[in-house]
Amino acid sequence: MITAMFGSPGPWELLLVFLVILLLFGARKLPDLAKSLGKSLGEFKKGREESDRPEVTGTSANSEQPAATEEKDRAPEE
Repeated sequence: MITAMFGSPGPWELLLVFLVILLLFGARKLPDLAKSLGKSLGEFKKGREESDRPEVTGTSANSEQPAATEEKDRAPEE
């Protein structure tokens, strides 16, 4: 709705925003800022992919374990 009122930013607006960021952070901090932004986006994507996976419940793994212990408790038949 806001983009319908104002439209998308043009090249001059983007250049102005970049210059303001350059003035605020300085030329030395921009590579570090971009690097940390890239890392945080990577972590966000990784976390999002992990949350999209179906969760594995521990019931199927636990149901097999008691059966194995029962076999160990039995005396060998001769």
